[in-house]
Amino acid sequence: MSVGKKSLLLILCILVADQILKIWVKTHMTIGEEIPLFGKWGMLHFIENNGMAFGMEMGGKAGKILLSVFRIFAIIAISLFLSSLIRKKVNAGLIFAVSAILAGAIGNIIDSAFYGLIFSESFTQPAVMFPKEGGYASFLLGRVVDMFYFPVINTQWPEWSPFRAGESLVFFRPIFNIADSAITCGVVAILLFQKRMFRDFN
Repeated sequence: MSVGKKSLLLILCILVADQILKIWVKTHMTIGEEIPLFGKWGMLHFIENNGMAFGMEMGGKAGKILLSVFRIFAIIAISLFLSSLIRKKVNAGLIFAVSAILAGAIGNIIDSAFYGLIFSESFTQPAVMFPKEGGYASFLLGRVVDMFYFPVINTQWPEWSPFRAGESLVFFRPIFNIADSAITCGVVAILLFQKRMFRDFN
C-alpha cells in the first residue's frame, strides 16, 4: 500500500472513530453526565463547547462563525500541504503526522458545521438525531462534543501555599475528544522528530 493510501486510511480511521464516539455520547448521555473509565483516573464527561480544542472558548456568535470559517480555510491549506508532501515522497512520519492533524481538524469542523442541524439539545435528555422540530442551531453554529477527562491529580492546594491556598487542584483539567488528540499527537510528533522528518524536505 502506498504512503498516500495509508495517509487516507489513517484520516478515515480517525474520523470514523471520532464521529462514532461523539454520536454515541450525544445520543446516550446528557451534558454533565459522567461514566467512569479507569476508576477515579479517567472518565467520559460529556460537555459541549463553542470554541477551540480542549474546551477553550472564542466569544459570541460572530467569534464562533469566524472560528468555523478559519477552520475551513485551515483544512484546505493543510490538505494542499499534505498533498504536496505525498507528491514529494518526503518522510512518511511527517505525512502521517500531518494526516492526523488534518483528520482532527475535519473531525471538529463536522461538529461545528452540522451537529446543530442534525441534533436536538442534550441538556435534559440525550439528543435526538434528525428531530422533527429541527436541530438546535444553524449551519456553522453547532457545538463541539468533548468527553475525555483525566483528572490524574484531584486534590487541594496546601494551606501554606503562597497562592490559591486551600483551593481545588486538578491536573489534567481539559476535557477533549479524539479529534483533539489526533491534532495534539501530530503536532507533538513533528516537534519531537522534526530533524528526521524534515531532513530530506525541499
